[in-house]
Amino acid sequence: MSRWRPERQGLYDPRNEHDACGVGFIAHIKGRASHAVVRQGLKILENLSHRGAVGADPLAGDGAGILLQIPDAFLREVCAPRGIELPPRGEYGVGMIFLPRDPTSRASCEALIEQTVADEGQRLLGWRDVPTSNICIGESVKAVEPVVRQVFIARGDRCRDAATFERKLFVIRKVVENAVRGSGWAQSECFYVPSLSSRTLVYKGMLLANQVDAYYPDLKDERMVSALALVHQRFSTNTFPSWDLAHPFRMIAHNGEINTLRGNINWMAARRHSMSSELLGEDLEKLWPLIAEGQSDSACFDNALELLVAGGYSLAHAMMLLIPEAWYGNPLMQEKRRAFYEYHAALMEPWDGPAAMAFTDGRQIGATLDRNGLRPARYLITDDDMVVMASEMGVLDIPESRIVKKWRLQPGKMFLIDMEQGRIIDDAELKDALSGAHPYQQWLDQTQVLLSSLPPSKTAAPLAAEALLDRQQAFGYTQEDLRLLMAPMAATGQEAVGSMGADNPIAVLSNKPKPLFNYFKQNFAQVTNPP
Repeated sequence: MSRWRPERQGLYDPRNEHDACGVGFIAHIKGRASHAVVRQGLKILENLSHRGAVGADPLAGDGAGILLQIPDAFLREVCAPRGIELPPRGEYGVGMIFLPRDPTSRASCEALIEQTVADEGQRLLGWRDVPTSNICIGESVKAVEPVVRQVFIARGDRCRDAATFERKLFVIRKVVENAVRGSGWAQSECFYVPSLSSRTLVYKGMLLANQVDAYYPDLKDERMVSALALVHQRFSTNTFPSWDLAHPFRMIAHNGEINTLRGNINWMAARRHSMSSELLGEDLEKLWPLIAEGQSDSACFDNALELLVAGGYSLAHAMMLLIPEAWYGNPLMQEKRRAFYEYHAALMEPWDGPAAMAFTDGRQIGATLDRNGLRPARYLITDDDMVVMASEMGVLDIPESRIVKKWRLQPGKMFLIDMEQGRIIDDAELKDALSGAHPYQQWLDQTQVLLSSLPPSKTAAPLAAEALLDRQQAFGYTQEDLRLLMAPMAATGQEAVGSMGADNPIAVLSNKPKPLFNYFKQNFAQVTNPP
């Protein structure tokens, strides 16, 4: 664990960290890039500052950042004086790198990156020192401030197209991260790769909302243009802020919690050896461990989303797989869509919890809400093809006369802008197309075995009353269990409904014998945003 966050000690465990934050984006539906979009994205961020957190040091924030499309013209002009000649747009990637301040560790990390680029058949073009100004940040933040550099990588001959190149950049980043993590070079200082892509670029840090463009002067440059800006202001509810855990991540920015995180991580690790990919091929094995220890729930989600997209899933398909609608037992859902979700439920467990998730790959941008809709997300569309989505309305001062639609994301629904097609794809169209792409119901019928279809088995002989009582006592059942839990379940086939409160001591602290399963408790979201 780096020194940004303490080791597990006493009652503190880094696995219990959670966020509750402000998230938003602005995008031009037709994909028209401008510096105005960057400025408006930063304005959204500043207007979400009340959803972030400030420590005892008023200049120390929990984290803030912005994700943009790669500003090709800007990068060409700032790289030329350094002797870096960039290939055509899409044929080079840019890595935003947080490096250790110690020169020896930094040189080791840079050498590893350069060697990995060469090993993976790509061509290193050069490095750029990213201008930063730490005048605006607090002393506690300066103590863990990294050196920020950009690395430029040209597409190699082995990559036949832009998608293959993007996939290879993902592999390079994972190989480097895992090697640094295993080597211990930068464990006492900061090493992190906020982004490495031919499409997107992330500027972020342990900053307040109004410090992002003050810390990164690049963002004030008129040549810095993008057709989208995804922003995030972090509120680390019961966690330690750090440079790496600031959002946006490489593909997402998130407000809420993923309660099923421990199980999701375990399942991802468990299916490692059963995974295969025609697109990744032998590179798939280089990605492990896919999810590193000590990350936040949203960082882990981002890792899983990256893998699915690199493996060939579309961005929307992957998001539907990870955050499904409430499909089971829903009589109002179309049969094709229910079959889609039922089929994918066997491939991936839902990353569940109260969450508003904004996502992008640099060509599409969208947002989705968890099945219960427990996090706020509202959007509006203007008459000049701009879309604004945020945790609340009022993040930009837009006259009502320019607004053609204003609404909110509903539970389990998705909102997607495809800037290459130049249009908004609504939830129904998007999901109808994906659920109708394959005969999911037919596949289910061919592979599923329903218990109701099995031949009846011989009924077991009931136990004698004394033998039954002996077993009930041996396994710790009480009269209350039988009356309030077992009898209603036997009578109705459903779990008994009780009160929210339980004043009995937890099993491990009780002086009474308890059944084994009483020692296990299901995690539940207990941190919520104010309305």
